[in-house]
Amino acid sequence: MAYTETKTTGYGTRVKNSCMGIGVGFALFIGATVLLWWNEGNSVKTADMLEEAQEACVEMEKPEKKDASLEGELVCATAMATTTDSLVDTEFGVGATAISIQRKVEYYQWIEHSETKTEDKLGGSQEEVTTYTYKKEWSDSPIDSEEFKDPAYQGNNMVLTNVEDEDQWAENVSFGAYKLNENLIKSISSTEDVELVLSDDLLSQLDKNTKEAYERFYKKTTEVKDSVQTDSGYQYIHVKGNEIYYGLNPSVPQVGDVRVTFVKVVPAKATIISEVTGDTFKPFKAKNGKSFQTLVMGKKTIDEIFEAENSTNKLMTWIWRLVGTLLVIAGLKGIFGIIETLLKVVPFLSNIVGWGVGFVCTIVGIVWSLIVIAIAWVFYRPVLGIALLVIAGLLIWIFAFGGKNKIKQLANKKNEEPAQA
Repeated sequence: MAYTETKTTGYGTRVKNSCMGIGVGFALFIGATVLLWWNEGNSVKTADMLEEAQEACVEMEKPEKKDASLEGELVCATAMATTTDSLVDTEFGVGATAISIQRKVEYYQWIEHSETKTEDKLGGSQEEVTTYTYKKEWSDSPIDSEEFKDPAYQGNNMVLTNVEDEDQWAENVSFGAYKLNENLIKSISSTEDVELVLSDDLLSQLDKNTKEAYERFYKKTTEVKDSVQTDSGYQYIHVKGNEIYYGLNPSVPQVGDVRVTFVKVVPAKATIISEVTGDTFKPFKAKNGKSFQTLVMGKKTIDEIFEAENSTNKLMTWIWRLVGTLLVIAGLKGIFGIIETLLKVVPFLSNIVGWGVGFVCTIVGIVWSLIVIAIAWVFYRPVLGIALLVIAGLLIWIFAFGGKNKIKQLANKKNEEPAQA
């Protein structure tokens, strides 16, 4: 059953908060402007770096044989990434000859969800009603249920064990006659499940510890319904495939159950673009100071890799433009939100004014963002920057100086000319 919490904020407090919001709004507005400027510069620098790198990049045709003539060159090479390193998860004794062994842990917990609705009251106060609901779900970490709002759910969470996520990586990964550096190694993503084989001594100890934890929380010392006994005779520990499950029944999870899964990164064919240094590689450093190296799975050409990198750069540029513009608008609303708040004594009137303030802040925010982007592009890329300034000027003319009416007049005049003829 849902739990609700009602909070009423008085008119004076709301006005005070709005006054404080002006300062926050200015800070947000300035920060967003800096973000927009930085984003354009970073985009151009990244594009220039990629262009320089693509022009400098040469094909390493036989990476299985060292080539002294390629020393210091930015190369594109395809080979098998392999290792002879043996990795062992010391907590569970899980081992494999692999590029990486990765342990992921999840906990079955009560999770609190909230939804808040606000309503303005006559006189300027605001009523805020928050509804809390609770659902059992798998979580990446234990949830402290003592912080739950509903007393009925406080203290309802526990975990049968605490285990940390852990990644182990091989130090020596061969790439033909060369070795990969750490960053390239950690870009390899050819994962497979680890087939678990645990010792009877470990399973017995885990089962005992889990049983004790279960009984402490659920206060049951007798056999529990819905339990599933493994082939090895363990009731609280279940091992299947790449998963260790702490609990009575993996098919019917209960609060406190824990599942630990293992995957490994296995040798695979990959393509790298990086600078040759001795028997290994290092990032390429462009004239503008930006660095670049990459590893992609499978066989790729130079053109395919740089096309993908340029597409990613363009996508991230647009994402940050959108984020920056939204933050500019949010900052403006924080600055001018005091106008709406002062009129909250009459909710109907404040809603109308609030809509107007929001609309103006949105238009001004978009125009301001275009201007900042345009000036940045004039600084970095003059042709496109001037075009953006023209667009921003047109928007200002339309929304601020009656340009919309002039456009309508011109359209009507044009429609009347054929009739007069």
